Amino acid sequence: MNKQLEDKVQLLLANEEDLALFQKELQEAFMNALIENLGDAEAGPIPSDEDIQQSFHAPEAVTYHISLNGENVGGVVLKINNKTHRNRVDLLYISSKTHNRGIGSAAWQAIEAQYPETKVWELFTPYFEKRNIHFYVNKCGFHIVEFYNKFNPDPHQPRVNEHQNNSRPLEEYEFFRFEKVMKMKTRQKIEN
Repeated sequence: MNKQLEDKVQLLLANEEDLALFQKELQEAFMNALIENLGDAEAGPIPSDEDIQQSFHAPEAVTYHISLNGENVGGVVLKINNKTHRNRVDLLYISSKTHNRGIGSAAWQAIEAQYPETKVWELFTPYFEKRNIHFYVNKCGFHIVEFYNKFNPDPHQPRVNEHQNNSRPLEEYEFFRFEKVMKMKTRQKIEN
């Protein structure tokens, strides 16, 4: 990773008044990925307004803008558990206008540095998001630990079966769960 770029990427706390623009930018980034991967954007905003609002206002949620040279180029919603130090990335996006510049990797390094006491990071990403899967596994050191689908449903989502009259296709419920177990050495290195 470009050390110069890493120094210019910052996490800036988002305020309540920032959330509408944050939500719009996040949905644009996710919709671009959906169109790129599936060629379909008729489903409405992804993630839904309701899902984003729940993430913003969840207990333990912390929302940051990802800033490059003072310009917002992305954002992240984290859930930080100060008791277990098992933390979660709820939402993370980098503007598609700034892809392939190392900003995502620099942002991830900033997140790890901000929370050096983390023992395990967890996140979820849709099965079709090859860019995300590559990024989290090959760039950030995460491991895929579970695949949620109709045979192994996410226990935190409503039950869906093929016979239900549901407007959402079953594929929308297909996600990978990732974990990154932080090694003590890595945690100490970040602290220094």
